[in-house]
Amino acid sequence: MNVRTLTATGLGDALRSGPAIAVGVGLIALGLLFHTEVIAAVSIWDTSTAYNHCFLVIPIVLYLLWDRRETLRDAEASPLPLAALAGLPLALAWLVAERLGIMEGRQLVAMTFAELLFFTVLGPRLWWRLAGPLLYLYFLVPFGAFLTPKLQDITTVFVDHGLRILHIPAYITGYTIEIPEGTFLIAEACAGLRFLIAAVAFGCLYSLVMYRSPIRRAIFIGISIVVPIIANGFRALGIVSLGHILGSAEAAETDHVLYGWMFFSVVILILIVLGLPFREDHIVPAAPRRFGEPQGGYLRNHLRPAVFGAAALIVLAAIGPAIAVQLDRGVVPDMLSQLPSLAPSGACRQQPAPLTEGLDAPGRMIVQRFDCDGSLVTLSIEVFSPRSTATRLVAEQRRLTEVVGADDVETSQLTVPGVPPGTWHLVQRTKPSRVAVTSLWIEGKPAQLGLAARAQQAWRSIVGSRYSPVLVVVTPANEVKDGNLVALHQAASSVADFIRSQPDLTVLITHLSASDPVKD
Repeated sequence: MNVRTLTATGLGDALRSGPAIAVGVGLIALGLLFHTEVIAAVSIWDTSTAYNHCFLVIPIVLYLLWDRRETLRDAEASPLPLAALAGLPLALAWLVAERLGIMEGRQLVAMTFAELLFFTVLGPRLWWRLAGPLLYLYFLVPFGAFLTPKLQDITTVFVDHGLRILHIPAYITGYTIEIPEGTFLIAEACAGLRFLIAAVAFGCLYSLVMYRSPIRRAIFIGISIVVPIIANGFRALGIVSLGHILGSAEAAETDHVLYGWMFFSVVILILIVLGLPFREDHIVPAAPRRFGEPQGGYLRNHLRPAVFGAAALIVLAAIGPAIAVQLDRGVVPDMLSQLPSLAPSGACRQQPAPLTEGLDAPGRMIVQRFDCDGSLVTLSIEVFSPRSTATRLVAEQRRLTEVVGADDVETSQLTVPGVPPGTWHLVQRTKPSRVAVTSLWIEGKPAQLGLAARAQQAWRSIVGSRYSPVLVVVTPANEVKDGNLVALHQAASSVADFIRSQPDLTVLITHLSASDPVKD
């Protein structure tokens, strides 16, 4: 065997090799460079039930690597420094995602940088042998939330057709299903996203362990995508049908999440049983290593290109964040300038607001508290720099509402006389109990941060605008006790009534939006 060949005895030699050192140092550097993405991902793993499984991804990858130890006995790492040049378009992709305010996009690019690091240092042949475990690392990215509305549509259509077949009378408006026994809502938490993501992660793991044929792996992964979507439709249909049988929608919805996981577990068990007859988990070991061969020549000849490739990739990865920092230097809101306050109308009286609110906000804030016939509400209006990115707007909306962005939120449009539909949105969460009314204004008018709006704001963050984005959030001044649905409903009514009772609020927002021309 050539002295330049890196052989592996259970990965022991690899851990002492130059490429392994380059990979380790490179991963640490990427982690520091993209620490914002890492922190955001871990936070979502902890708070969202759809992504709790992400904590198991790294242990699973380590197991998969150990499971392939026999196939690495004749493994040869051939660093390919030129592959690092692929980091240039990746840096551009990261910058685009950052300007658009799409954290999932930033996290996907950061993970792709890690994959490119493995490819650059290990070389194509060795990377291909480890492709399954390495690509499984993409499950560290909490990705897929954008599918929720489509999954809600599919589930609603499934329930609609199912009720017709079962001859259960129903009236369906949007995601609301009304039967004689009560009303059901296909909320975001009921869309089946958590089941879908968990099933796909399981399907990929099962196919990597049990199959060797790419076709069989692809078929099983495809099945793991389709089955949970259909299963969630049956779950929702079952809950509505159970409500019809029991004569109470509330009784059927009790522990419906538990029923869902039980049903999902049965579906996964069926997948396992169906997949077993086609298993190909027998591994043919590679030729054994001839012990005693020196490794010195290999290390001398491969350490330099491995380190050079890793270093070049880190430099290219830093281009995007460096440009973003330069662009953000233009986002310096005038925190000292005075903003007008809202003169309350009707039965509302202004109360002193806490001085601590909004002190760390990226924009200028108005924080006012009102007493409307005994209902205390807090009005927060934040005026951003015209060069702010969508990331700042979304982050502030999540911070002020403590609701937007969670995976169990109910969002509905709030109808306000004299105001265009879609201007105000009521968002609620049961556990923990949170409620808020929010509105975001861009270019002097109400807007939703869809992809088109994000692209426009990304362009404004570079060239500027004569309008300032304005975020408005109204929340109950008193904390709502968790689990108290009556208090939650009352809090929602109080913030909604406040918005309807203040006709001058939209005039103030329009004035604030146009009050800060761009200063170059």
